[in-house]
Amino acid sequence: MTNDLKRFHRDCEYSDSYLDYLNNDAPVIQAVARELLDSRASLADFEYLPAAPRPNDAAIRQIVKLTQRLMFPGFFEPKTSPQELNPEYSISQTVSALYSLLTREILAAIRHDHIRYGRACVNCRQQSRQVAKEVIKELPRLRRVMAADVLATKEGDPAAGSHLDQIILCYPGILATLVYRLAHELLLRDVPFIPRIMTERAHSITGIDIHPGAQIGESFFVDHGTGVVVGETTVIGQRVRIYQGVTLGALSLPKDAGVTLKGLKRHPTLEDDVIIYSGATILGGETVIGARSVVGGNVWLTESVPPDTKVFIKKPELVFVNNKK
Repeated sequence: MTNDLKRFHRDCEYSDSYLDYLNNDAPVIQAVARELLDSRASLADFEYLPAAPRPNDAAIRQIVKLTQRLMFPGFFEPKTSPQELNPEYSISQTVSALYSLLTREILAAIRHDHIRYGRACVNCRQQSRQVAKEVIKELPRLRRVMAADVLATKEGDPAAGSHLDQIILCYPGILATLVYRLAHELLLRDVPFIPRIMTERAHSITGIDIHPGAQIGESFFVDHGTGVVVGETTVIGQRVRIYQGVTLGALSLPKDAGVTLKGLKRHPTLEDDVIIYSGATILGGETVIGARSVVGGNVWLTESVPPDTKVFIKKPELVFVNNKK
């Protein structure tokens, strides 16, 4: 440490004595602490219940990793994996580990809701095992669907070339879609917490926000992806392509919408073979983009579009000014 830096730290040291702290600062700190303590009664819903278990974030990350290994064998294996020597053993062990983690975390999520809302926990263990088993059974189908998503990415992005490895390992759209498809299966079975934890974590990593409640068909391709938002009741057909900054959202909602509109369709429908270019915003539960239609960049839509239609903004007038004049 240089002499100047030492002098800076010395000059910035707290100079008041402990007695000054007791006389001057402690009453303020105690008053704030008392006010926060008193607020607990009126804000009880915002208090965490220590007795209520909750899903473990690290375990959920591991669930996603294990699913990646099963969807794309060999790509996400640890270096010491016996995958190449004995693939049957490796896959069996991975499925078993995934089933165990799913069962444990689903149980924690179910019990948390029961304790939080004062409901009796009946057959919670059996329910968690049943849901985990049902999700495990979907893995072969999900693998075929994810393969179609990867191929759609290859066909839709010239930058990918013929490198499937690059798409699987690098493309944020593939990670976001995989997490969504797994989370969607859990949500269909009324598993609390975990689906949103999964998709929000993927959102934080990829910039792609897909609600687990959305319905998305096969061969789904999100190019670039940053800023994409897919709302809860969105319905997307097959072979749909979406670029960065696209919002599939709801119209402005009243203050009590969280209760009155729960379960109703609030987000648009995209039929098969639709392309939505960057920055487009499509809103409303009654808005349907017909099959094979193309929505141009930065378009704002709150009404339906017939099949085989192109929607675009009229080319603006550009003004060029020569700085030398």
